[in-house]
Amino acid sequence: MIQQIPLWLDLGFIFTTLLTFYFIMKALHFSRQALIISFVLLLVQGIAGAYGFYTVTDTIPPRFPLLILPGLLVIIFVFFSKRGKLILNKASLPDLTLLHIVRIPVEIVLWGLFLHEQIPQIMTFEGANFDILSGISAPIIWWYAFKDTKVKKQVLLLWNVLCLILLLIIVVMAVLASPVPFQQLGFDQPNVAVQYFPYVWLPAYVVPVVLFAHLASIRLLIQRSK
Repeated sequence: MIQQIPLWLDLGFIFTTLLTFYFIMKALHFSRQALIISFVLLLVQGIAGAYGFYTVTDTIPPRFPLLILPGLLVIIFVFFSKRGKLILNKASLPDLTLLHIVRIPVEIVLWGLFLHEQIPQIMTFEGANFDILSGISAPIIWWYAFKDTKVKKQVLLLWNVLCLILLLIIVVMAVLASPVPFQQLGFDQPNVAVQYFPYVWLPAYVVPVVLFAHLASIRLLIQRSK
């Protein structure tokens, strides 16, 4: 953990990660495969972060991509494997939608990390990060889209696409603000928080889950529109 970070911020992000875990498990009906994959990702990346694996930034090849790639590979496997498609077909669209409320505490944590000089301001809602709008709108969209038997598919599809764009924007900013050879942002206050436990779980688990939820929802909506 980062010494200068207050305990409440650490505990707040751990809670946010567990909330993300609960929502995606609920959306996937607590699939055994999803449980195992989530447990392995959280355990391995948590241990790596706790032991400072990602704080070493001068290795070749760099270690930073290992924070992001495993989660992305899992998403690719799920979407292109036969077993993964079976899980996707049974996913709960309402739960995938409501999952995005976790983006509210994520943004609060990011703001706290900025105040403690662990990420640049551009990554917060005080800067150029508008991802909190996705979290705030999630329960509203959930209520509107599923309040009766006729699901508002077009509204839900548009919302998912727009929120996916907001997610991709902050992900790009976070990568470019990290202390990597191609860093372009946040030179005075780089994005170093994600090198430490528990914040390694943000790029390693929370962001991939949120990305997965959008892609899975879009897939379901397109299928049901045919």
